[in-house]
Amino acid sequence: MDRIRVGVIGASPDRGWAATAHIPALRALPEFELTAVGTSRPESAQEAARAFGAPHAFTDARMLAEHPEVDLVVVTVKVSAHAELVGAALAAGKHVYCEWPLGLTTEEAEHLAASARTAGVHDVIGLQARYAPAVSYARELIAQGYVGRVTSVHVHAVRGKGAAGGIPAWAAYTLDGAQGAGLLEVVGGHTLDVLEYLAGDFTELAAALAVQRTGYTVAESGDAVTSTSPDQVLLHGVLTGGAMASVHLEDARVGDNRTVLEIAGTEGDLTVVAAGDWKSAQIQISEPRLRGTREVGTPYQDLPVPEHHRSIPAEIPAEAARNVARVYARLADDIRDGGRSVAGFDHGVRLHRLLDAIRESAETSATHPVAR
Repeated sequence: MDRIRVGVIGASPDRGWAATAHIPALRALPEFELTAVGTSRPESAQEAARAFGAPHAFTDARMLAEHPEVDLVVVTVKVSAHAELVGAALAAGKHVYCEWPLGLTTEEAEHLAASARTAGVHDVIGLQARYAPAVSYARELIAQGYVGRVTSVHVHAVRGKGAAGGIPAWAAYTLDGAQGAGLLEVVGGHTLDVLEYLAGDFTELAAALAVQRTGYTVAESGDAVTSTSPDQVLLHGVLTGGAMASVHLEDARVGDNRTVLEIAGTEGDLTVVAAGDWKSAQIQISEPRLRGTREVGTPYQDLPVPEHHRSIPAEIPAEAARNVARVYARLADDIRDGGRSVAGFDHGVRLHRLLDAIRESAETSATHPVAR
């Protein structure tokens, strides 16, 4: 198969998720070739092209998408621009990989999913945590009966983001609830996706949201910024199959950063654990560990993950790039074989609806069904 030629929108040469995860992943996979980069300014686009070895640089996303040497468009910019940029790629008839969240609203996400179906291309939503080896192995063990019938799930995700009252300039926009990039949308979306991938979908839930820290200081400038995005997310609900689930997500915690996802069943327990700094402790960025037990009253033991769950070149140095690389590897198979193994825009719509149910429950203080 010819290499899949990729254009990355949001490929800042200085910092950002494209440089941290997408570019290293693409460089490591022989199925792909980076042919174009796009940023908002000509000088940064040219610098990115030099830094990443791309022959073409753009400031116009539509021109990037329409270029004949681009087969796949990757969108790695702020959520508010997703609808326009993904729409341009779909209009050009190109495959699209869009970072999560898919849109600012569920309506935007539904429109993009419908457009992708009409275009007949491969669409990918950036929910890479489900491809982490520990997660895929946990799913295999659950299917094999390791825990028996799942009876409960408990999730606690803690970030120290903003714990000292300061916030990096690049992250200040996430404190604005209207930007769709806060704790609920990012940590919540990725973590809840793993929960449902392993234990079943929510059928109903009750939730509460709170902003406990309203004021921060931008680290580089000293400017004050007000937060309107929840830093506390608390919910409980029922999953398909009847298991009970509880989830607590927290920002601005002084203690250690971690994500702990516990799945209990009639025959055993499994725990997926991620730890590190406030970024790498998020389940979608790290390579979490898997622990388990099947003996009553005994502590968890580390469960080594079989090699067939890793499935990417071992030399990828950046931890953040590995799960993204696993998405790309599956996408290459899908494009070659016509399959649909990678989570796409329709799946993203389902997750948007779950977040809607959380917001609606928090606003009404009532239990809400989750739309499928």
